[in-house]
Amino acid sequence: MEKALPIDKKRYKKPLWQRIWAAKASYIMIGPFMILFILFSVIPVGAAIVLSFTDFNMLQTPNFVGLNNYRSLFMNDDVFMTVVKNTLVLAFITGPLSYMLCFGFAWLINELPGKLRAFMTMVFYVPSISGGLMFIWTYIFSGDRYGVLNGLLMELGILDEAIQWTTDTDYMLIICIIVEIWGSLGTSFLAFMAGFKTVDEDLYEAAAIDGVRNRFQEVWHVTLPQMKPQLMFGAVMQIATAFAVGSVEQALTGFPSTDYATHTVMLHINDYGNIRYELGYACAISTVLLVFMQITNKVITRVLKED
Repeated sequence: MEKALPIDKKRYKKPLWQRIWAAKASYIMIGPFMILFILFSVIPVGAAIVLSFTDFNMLQTPNFVGLNNYRSLFMNDDVFMTVVKNTLVLAFITGPLSYMLCFGFAWLINELPGKLRAFMTMVFYVPSISGGLMFIWTYIFSGDRYGVLNGLLMELGILDEAIQWTTDTDYMLIICIIVEIWGSLGTSFLAFMAGFKTVDEDLYEAAAIDGVRNRFQEVWHVTLPQMKPQLMFGAVMQIATAFAVGSVEQALTGFPSTDYATHTVMLHINDYGNIRYELGYACAISTVLLVFMQITNKVITRVLKED
């Protein structure tokens, strides 16, 4: 070991370009992804942060205004506080629930035999990529007596008249939460399905010898510790998904919704960016959302690393 240390030190003292050249095959492989990532992620995010300090309408040269956009956002924009509340409610309900559902359904489906497992995986994953099926939910929660839910409840004698599910502020957010959870079995679900395949079967036999007696104990003592990378990945994806809600709310309750009851941060960005063309202000909202998502991501990551 003493002879190996000088070799390692010499290797890491080489100039950066020499180390890149030595690993050129690896850099060539990741090159296309890095180019796309920089062009469509890093540069747009950096540009948005810079533009958040300007008054920009896409037609004129950006005018530097300092912190005016952020000052207006937190002190003068009453709607912003409403959309933050709506986004947090949706995120902290749908995020954890969908995370647990992703894991639970992945575990149950993983216990099925091969062909049935593949079929059920497809059945549970399809809702996450079937945004075009939103008209089904619109039909279910239609505000007239011909809507599925209203018709069923009126036939059972529970309701005397139809409820405006998607325009009544008492029900709008609840409806959106239900639909968001329905479509939440996406990338995290597939990551968990893959994670179950990485667990060594010998560990279950060893756990049985050590006293594990049922499947739930196997999950707690064997499966979860072996799936930390997938659990971490799933948590990051759920955070990103939970705070980026807006398309479902717009499709169900309109834009803007009644009294902004289901207006989210993403819809607020869309309002100022794509309708009012106040790009500087929209970028300020985007930057605040980015910072909050990063803080939440760091907290969740630290919790999962420690546990």
